Amino acid sequence: MADQTHNDDVQHEPTATSTWSRLLAGNRRFAQGKMTHAWQDCETRESLLDSQRPDAAVLSCSDSRVPPEIIFDAGLGDMFTVRTAGQIIDDSVLASLEYAVDKLHVSLLVILGHQHCGAIQAAETQLGVLASRVRHGDDSPETAQSLASVIDEIEAIDDAQTAETAQDQLEESLEHLVAEATSPIVRSVGPSVLQAYEAQLRNHEDIERVHIAHTIEELVDRSQPIQQALADERLMLVGARYCMDTGLVEVLSF
Repeated sequence: MADQTHNDDVQHEPTATSTWSRLLAGNRRFAQGKMTHAWQDCETRESLLDSQRPDAAVLSCSDSRVPPEIIFDAGLGDMFTVRTAGQIIDDSVLASLEYAVDKLHVSLLVILGHQHCGAIQAAETQLGVLASRVRHGDDSPETAQSLASVIDEIEAIDDAQTAETAQDQLEESLEHLVAEATSPIVRSVGPSVLQAYEAQLRNHEDIERVHIAHTIEELVDRSQPIQQALADERLMLVGARYCMDTGLVEVLSF
């Protein structure tokens, strides 16, 4: 929020739906190169010295190409943002989002993924290394196959029973290795990649969408305050994906 005019506007649009509509309108302006840069002046800054009253919270990736305030053409005090690589969730992320919901009373929580996510690409690459270890005992990133190549190799086995057994062994081993991985990216993003592959989704854009859905599921599972806010209809939770090539935010439905 910002100056009195801004606050008056918000009073006429208090719902999560209208807040989301306003953010999407700002994103369209951004994509068209018609940003207004509203609420970024000295008066707005000074009006926020004592308190903040954002309408929305956004969990997004730390990628420097995906700053939520810019792609939604938002201003000071408009949104409470939390950013981590691959929008992964840890205790500090949970605490921050719960603060936004319970103390700042945001009505909208957006989980924002994006095109060309490096965290997803890194997790997929590391899963290829792990899959090569399981199948061939190859621990070298330089010589390891991709995850897709390992799966294709198994699917090419002539005997259906043998192929099914090998696939089951691979999936079980990868789930264990991902859960025990030292890398938080692999532990947090790896399950999304595995889930996408199990659903025959190998396109990076599809994996990004699956990861957003997985992040939402994890957030709700781990946060009782957010569960309660959703149950009380005090909060709307939205999944979205920013498309770098168009500048537009894709709204996802799960």
